[in-house]
Order: sequence, then structure tokens, then C-alpha cells
Amino acid sequence: MRVLHTTKNSLLILGTLALCFSTSYAQAGRRPGAAAADRALTLNVIATRTGNPNASVTADDLALYDGGIEQKIQSFAPDPSPARIVLLVDNSLTLRTDPQRLAGAVSEFAYEIYEGDQLMLVGYNEAAEIAADWTDDPKKLAAAATAFTKRGEPHLFDALSAVVNEALRPLTGARQKRIIVVIGDGLDRGSKTKFNAVLTELQAQDITVYALQIPDRTGGALRRDQPKPAQVIQQLAENTGGQVFPLDDSRAAAQTICDELRKNRYVLAYTPFNVSYSDARRLLLSGSEGINLRYKTMQPPK
Repeated sequence: MRVLHTTKNSLLILGTLALCFSTSYAQAGRRPGAAAADRALTLNVIATRTGNPNASVTADDLALYDGGIEQKIQSFAPDPSPARIVLLVDNSLTLRTDPQRLAGAVSEFAYEIYEGDQLMLVGYNEAAEIAADWTDDPKKLAAAATAFTKRGEPHLFDALSAVVNEALRPLTGARQKRIIVVIGDGLDRGSKTKFNAVLTELQAQDITVYALQIPDRTGGALRRDQPKPAQVIQQLAENTGGQVFPLDDSRAAAQTICDELRKNRYVLAYTPFNVSYSDARRLLLSGSEGINLRYKTMQPPK
């Protein structure tokens, strides 16, 4: 397995990522090629209508507020682009499940992804290691997942940072969705990366986090300098526009995640007006009656 490193200035160049992306679309925010004064941003949104999840949603149904200021929505369109999904699996020693169940959850995604989608499998304990590079081959993923061995402590925040910087940041500029699915309980013991720092990093890159949640091995014990494990999982998902599912429902979770990424994901474009780019700003997207929306909750400072 190849180890992922968290140091941003010494990124590992993955073999299958050795592509030069030169397209002019950036999911993370600013529109490439625009003049310096043009600060157009994009926002990834999951949008559905109650009772009819396949019905389309339009800009006329929405109102956007950035930093408390209502903004003009320039466009709101379905995003049919393929997804790049990193399955980030906790294989630390004391996790309250066995490797076979983890492998089973990984395999479910291989059979639910759509044409063009690809998966990367990364296991983490005290290091994050690539078990299977980008692939849509169920056999390759299944074989890689069965090789997991539980050991060490869970450095979840370091693993998230490594995945962002080494696996997903190189895809910025390519027209494809960037997703992390955490399969674990949210416990972190020993990461150098702080929770708030990695959450800000995920929001700045417009990376959506989903989770297949495992029961908390600490029993909800207080954490002096960071959220409890269950809160970590919930905050990662809620603040990036993702969703949390129990590990026991991994088949339904994989189907739901892959379906909504292909059928219910939209890109909203706007140029912020009367906001401070040097400060973090809260985002609020409201919809007319019967419309359900998920999106990142903050716009990090430039």
C-alpha cells in the first residue's frame, strides 16, 4: 500500500492521477480565466422535492444569502458530471466492528456507482494508505478491502487532510464531483491536524463528506480539545452538504449516495455582493415549500 502524507508542500503524485487538468471549470469556487475583479463562485447543492425526488428544481425556487446578504443567483443547473469517491475506512485496532463488515460496506459502492464514476479505497490508522487507486472494478476493490488489518490508533483528521491534498486537490479544475465517504466512528487520537482546520479545508475545496457510522468506541466520553466522535461525523457531513448513514444499512447508503450524486446534484453560480472575502461567511440557501436542500454551510475566507 502507498502511504498518503499530510504535508502540503510535498504531495505524493499518484500514478493514475498523473494527468494534466487544464479545463476551465473549478468546483472549489473562483472561475478560472476570469478577470481579477470577477469573483464568481460556485456552490454544490443536493436539491429534491418532497414526494417527487426526480422532479427538477430551478433558481426561481431558491433564495441565497452569503454573510447575511441576499445574493443574485446567476445560474442553477443539474450537474451530470462523474463522481470521484474516496472511501476512507478506519482500520484502527479498537474500532467496534470487524474487517469483514468493513469490506462488505466497501463492496456495496462498487455495484452502485454510475458510468464514469470511480472509487479510491484508503485505509487509515496512524497513517493513511491507498489500498486501491481510482477504479470502477468491483473485484479489485473487494480484494483490497479484505486485506485490511486492524492496528494502531485512528488519526482521522490527518487522513482527511491527506486525502484532500493528495487525492482530490489534483482534480480541481476537472469537471467531476469530489466526495469522501468516511467509514468509521469519528474518533481521532493523535492527529497533528485539528478538526476545525480540516473542516475549513473541506469547505474551501467544495468536497462533500458522507459517512457510514460505526458505534462510538468511547461511549460518548467528553473530549477536551475536540468534538466527540459522533459529533465529528455529524459536523463533517452537515457542514459540507453530506449525509450520515449507519454501517448496518451500507447497501441502502451506497445506493442513496450514488443516486443523489448523479440525479439530484446541482451547481449554483453567483458573484458575492457586499461581502468580506477575508472573513468566513455563513451561507443560507432557502427553498420554496417542499424543496429539500443540502450544501456547505460556510464560505471560507480567501
